[in-house]
Amino acid sequence: MHELGIVLHVIEMAEQAARKSGAEKVTELDLEVGEVSTVVPDYFRDCYNWAIQRSEIMRDCRLNLVVIEGISCCRDCGATYKTTAHGRICPHCGSGNTCLVTGRDVVVRSIRAQ
Repeated sequence: MHELGIVLHVIEMAEQAARKSGAEKVTELDLEVGEVSTVVPDYFRDCYNWAIQRSEIMRDCRLNLVVIEGISCCRDCGATYKTTAHGRICPHCGSGNTCLVTGRDVVVRSIRAQ
């Protein structure tokens, strides 16, 4: 379960941002998780809820987790399509010359602190 490592990294980033801004508590964290990032949202939430209880700055911080859809683009025909439905083969022209456009990353969108 690599979610715990990602959670610990995200918490460290949020703590550093709070300290840098002079805040005492992080109250809310907005996080985007790509559909094909290999992060399992339920596991991530469980790890997050465990980890924030061990941080005075993060304790009781609300997590807003948004799953970003995996979208691929075909380099041959230019069509875009849902990656999880079709994989690496373009459903429009059958080409395997495709690339993932969205849905791979884990991104902290905002940190609210007081």
